[in-house]
Amino acid sequence: MTAHTHHLGTGLAGTLVRRAVLAHSDGAWEAAHRTARDLSTQPATAHPDEASLYRGAPALAYALHTARHPAYRSALETLDETVAGLVRTKLAAAHERMAAGQPPRMREYDLISGLTGFGAYLLHRRTRPELLEYVLRYIVRLLLQPVTVDGRTLPGWWTSDSPNGQRERAWPYGHGNFGLAHGVAGPVALLALCSRAGFRVPRQQQALVYACRMLEQWSSSVPAGGTAWPETVTADRWHQGPSSSTTPGRPSWCYGTPGIARALQLAALACHRPSGRRHAEHALAACLTDSSQLDSLDDATVCHGWAGLALVVAAAAADATAGSPLPGQVPLLRGLLAAHLDQHPMTDTAGLLTGSDGTLLTLHTLSPTRRVSPTWTTCLLLN
Repeated sequence: MTAHTHHLGTGLAGTLVRRAVLAHSDGAWEAAHRTARDLSTQPATAHPDEASLYRGAPALAYALHTARHPAYRSALETLDETVAGLVRTKLAAAHERMAAGQPPRMREYDLISGLTGFGAYLLHRRTRPELLEYVLRYIVRLLLQPVTVDGRTLPGWWTSDSPNGQRERAWPYGHGNFGLAHGVAGPVALLALCSRAGFRVPRQQQALVYACRMLEQWSSSVPAGGTAWPETVTADRWHQGPSSSTTPGRPSWCYGTPGIARALQLAALACHRPSGRRHAEHALAACLTDSSQLDSLDDATVCHGWAGLALVVAAAAADATAGSPLPGQVPLLRGLLAAHLDQHPMTDTAGLLTGSDGTLLTLHTLSPTRRVSPTWTTCLLLN
C-alpha cells in the first residue's frame, strides 16, 4: 500500500467508485467488495494538512457513499465524524486567515485539497446540512470580500501561491486561478450545484451574479472563433484587465475552457442569467470545433484528456438551451475517446483523474445502451 491508496484521483478509492458504479449495473459486487477490503487494510489519513476530498479519510468516505451498499454503512458513519471534524478545523483556520486580511493559499479553498472539495462531499452525502451551510457561507465570503495585496485590492479568491501551489519569488503577489480543479470555477460550481439542490445561504445569489459577471468579463476571443479564459493571471494582469484576445489552453476539465464554461453555465442557471448561460454554452461548443484546441489533447484521462472533455460536454448538454449543438456532440466525443484508446491502449492504472478507472467509468457512463446516473461526478463538480 502507498500514500496514494486512499486517493480518488490516483488510487484505489477511485477504483472502488468505478467498480461500485459497474456493480449497480450488473449486480456483480465481488470486485467492489475486494477493493473495499484492500482499502481497509491500512488507516486513511485524517490529518488536516493532508486529508481532502481526494485524499485520505474523506476520499474513502466519498467512495463508500457512492457505492451505496449496506455493507459499508457502519464504516461510512464513522468516517462522517472524521470528515466533520476536518471541515470544522479547516473552516476555523480559514476564518482566522480572513480576519487577518490575508489572501488564501490555494489549498484552503480549491476542489482537490480545500473546502470546495469538502463542500462537494457534503453535497454528495447530504447528512450534515449544517456543515454544508457553513462551507457555503465561507464560499460566499470568499467570492464577495476582497483582499489587499501590496496595497492593491484583489478578489477574495486570489491566492498567495504560485500556480503550483507553492510560494515562489517569480509570483511575489500570488496569482488568480480560473480553473475548476484549483481555481475560482470550483467554488462557483459548488455554490451553483448547492443552489440547484436547495441549499442556500444569505448573499448566495449575489455571489453567483458576481461570478457570472466576472467570468463573462474575463473570457476573450480566440483566433478560431468563440471565447476562452486564461488559466492563471498575475496581479499586474488583473489590474490591467482582460485582454481582447487569448490563446486557449488545452480543452480540459481541470484548467481549460470546458470546466470553466460548465461552472459559468451552472452559475447562470442558478441565478437566472440567460446571457451567462449562452456565453458558457457558446464557449464550450466553439472549442469542440477548433482543431487547434482538440489537437492539444494527448491522453484519454478525465483530468486533462478526452474523458474529461466528454464528461463536461455531457453534463452541459443536459442543461443546454433548446437548439444547442452540445447534445449532438456527446456521442461524437465518446467515439473520439474510444478511437483514441484504440490507437493508444490504456495501462491498468488506478484513479478517477489520471488513471484508467476514470476513463473506463466515463465510457460506461456515456454508453448509449444503458442509463448510468452521473452522480459520481459530484467530485468533479459537474453534477
